[in-house]
Amino acid sequence: MAIERTLVIVKPDAVAKGVAGRIISRFEEAGLKILAAKMVHLTKARAAGFYAVHKDRPFYESLCTFMTQGPCVPMVLEGEDAIGRVREIMGATDPAKAAPGTIRREYASSIEANAVHGSDSPESAAFEIPYLFSTPEIFPRS
Repeated sequence: MAIERTLVIVKPDAVAKGVAGRIISRFEEAGLKILAAKMVHLTKARAAGFYAVHKDRPFYESLCTFMTQGPCVPMVLEGEDAIGRVREIMGATDPAKAAPGTIRREYASSIEANAVHGSDSPESAAFEIPYLFSTPEIFPRS
């Protein structure tokens, strides 16, 4: 398995519920290393750019509005098969379909308010990480 980097965002609903720390600890307990983390309040324009891949989908506007309703915690995680492992830890997008013990099953309240975002491919991670983090913000630096 290859060492990968991926982007995770603890979404505004999870931050508002006060479960960001519990969510972050799930990734650390799974052996993933946090290379960068910060709390940000996305603007509508920033959210729109981040989710531009979905701009033609019916949920795009509501997703952008949701992601700007309060602060979120984006992070860069690294580890073996990080993208796949993060997706497994998060669970299915729909919390009703997420496996027991996954973050979304435990903390999400709907498909949109699903507590956490994770890059779904190396290509997504390659876009998402530099969208939210500059190189000097990511440790350790190479």
